[in-house]
Amino acid sequence: MKSLFIIDKKDYEKNWAVSERPSARAIIIRDKLLAMVYSEKYKYYKFPGGGIEKGENPESALVREVGEETGLAVISDTIKEYGKVDILRKSDILENTIFRQENLYYLCDVTDDAAGQSLDDYELESGFTLRYVSADEAIRTNREEATTDDIYMIERESRVLEILKGEFDL
Repeated sequence: MKSLFIIDKKDYEKNWAVSERPSARAIIIRDKLLAMVYSEKYKYYKFPGGGIEKGENPESALVREVGEETGLAVISDTIKEYGKVDILRKSDILENTIFRQENLYYLCDVTDDAAGQSLDDYELESGFTLRYVSADEAIRTNREEATTDDIYMIERESRVLEILKGEFDL
């Protein structure tokens, strides 16, 4: 998968161990709007998706995560690789360890009907809701209103939105 960009904090030693967390994220476009997960509590937009579990392939994780976070059902044969974003930084948990998050983005379509969300405790507390939003509105909200401490996620999602905006005239 092509690299879109890398966010590297460079706050680690190159010889440290590496802890990896791969994830799959959905780009769903309908009528020039993007299906995004909005956090009512922290006031930001993110692409639906999340961690790939051990032994799970990225496409299966994408289908599962989109279903859990939004209630939307991904049409499997529409999944197409878009690009990846790597984030490298010192681990918050493991000493002398580099945390590498590989974010795999996929274009896909969903069925018109939505089931209920199946959110974990953090997602419930964050007030995750599905919204169809313009790229401009999502970027503006992330850059001006977000109150989360996860600056890397905000930067990652905002930059991907900017790329998509230019490529798909959103």
